[in-house]
Amino acid sequence: MKLHWCPKTRSFRALWMLEEAGAAYERVLVDIRAGAQQDPAFLALNPMAKVPVLEHGAIIIADSTAICAWLADRLPEAGLAPSLNHTDRGSYLQWLIFPAAYMEPALVERQGGWKTNTHAHAWGDFDRVLAAMDAGLQKGPWLLGEHFSAADVTMGTGLGWGLKFGMIPATPLRTAYIERCEARPAYQRALAIDAGPEEAAPPPAGPKPPQD
Repeated sequence: MKLHWCPKTRSFRALWMLEEAGAAYERVLVDIRAGAQQDPAFLALNPMAKVPVLEHGAIIIADSTAICAWLADRLPEAGLAPSLNHTDRGSYLQWLIFPAAYMEPALVERQGGWKTNTHAHAWGDFDRVLAAMDAGLQKGPWLLGEHFSAADVTMGTGLGWGLKFGMIPATPLRTAYIERCEARPAYQRALAIDAGPEEAAPPPAGPKPPQD
């Protein structure tokens, strides 16, 4: 697997997921601050000119949430997704996409200071999104109760960024959840990678990954 990435971007979500999954992967730096995302070779992978992009043979996935979903199903031995017929599968899928489908639009709404059409807009409004998120976090310690999943990777990054940049108010419930996420060894390994140096170097040693 090959991850096209850049530090301090949504690439972190993919890095954390790869580390949780124990996947064998290499990193290819796409320096978006120098405009590398506009290179024709990269645009052929993702016309949106965004990182991350994951390549696995002929498979190209150009979205951080989609990368998490694919890895969880591609590497079931990591236990990061309920099986297709498991009773938790529906909740898992809902929470997996919740940060991208609901939280990010709601944050744009709040930052832009505009009022939504709660009937027409899929996320409703900012307050509804946070209320739904809090209800999900109440189950604890993870979104699926005792079982950590790829949904916690997407939620942990989305909520973590929201708290860090003051876009989402901190509460004991939200802070405790993020602290649990950040205490995970895979998160810490991804954080060390993301801290630099900003070059395509092998990831730090972790669990022995399955080979493809």
